[in-house]
Amino acid sequence: MIIRTAAVVALVAAGTLALVAALAPGSSAAFVAKVANTGDTAATAPYFTCAGALAGDRSSSLFTLPLNEASGSTTAADTDTGTMPGTYRGTMTTSATTPLACPRDTGGAYVLNGTSSYVSSATQQTNPQTFSEEVWFKTSTASGRLIGFGNALTGASSTYDRHIYLNTAGQLVFGTYNGTYKTISSTASYTDNAWHQVVATFSSSTGMTLYVDGAQVAVNASYNLAQTNTGYWRIGYDSITAWTGSGSNPYFTGSMRFASVYSTVLTAAQVQQHYNAGR
Repeated sequence: MIIRTAAVVALVAAGTLALVAALAPGSSAAFVAKVANTGDTAATAPYFTCAGALAGDRSSSLFTLPLNEASGSTTAADTDTGTMPGTYRGTMTTSATTPLACPRDTGGAYVLNGTSSYVSSATQQTNPQTFSEEVWFKTSTASGRLIGFGNALTGASSTYDRHIYLNTAGQLVFGTYNGTYKTISSTASYTDNAWHQVVATFSSSTGMTLYVDGAQVAVNASYNLAQTNTGYWRIGYDSITAWTGSGSNPYFTGSMRFASVYSTVLTAAQVQQHYNAGR
């Protein structure tokens, strides 16, 4: 049987005070506290990497191509559904030169030579009227198609729209076609050889919206009908003939990482989350 009395409590308290008082000036005492995580778990927030952020939106993703394979690879893996891999056309070269977009993700960046390099997805789609498309890029060249839709699997398409390209002023242009050319564009140029994220969204209810580096830079809700055609998603090249300011070279020159297409309109919050993950 344990008996607790006021005298015992007072004695313990007095002893503790005496011990503290006995510490000489300049001496120190250490107190150790322990916090237990009984589940023994640790986690990384989904937005810590581009792969994690994009996986968070996998339910609406058609494909995500990290574009981080080794030089000489022929297949661009689809890390979302796995059903829409791409094929590297022309020379496939990768670079680990820093800084990289998505620096916490594995692998290097896909380097496109501006004459023969591009990626095409062999999965055919019919008339997508609601979609988002996204890619990280770096360039010093004011021309070339970054990502878009065309009726040819390889070579130059004869019908083509739903694309993002760089005009001759280095501005980003998002275009659709429904009998006339419908485009919205950034006011700033992005040929500073720094990494940028570009996202374009489209639907009959929201029209066309263009984001750069997580922020909306252009919108037109009345442009809400795209060309009725069947085709393939292409990255880095396809025809942009007759499109405003497109220039003479439809090939993109520079580097890319993480190209994705979705069957929904990404929200501004989702776009911002994807951008934060790549910084």
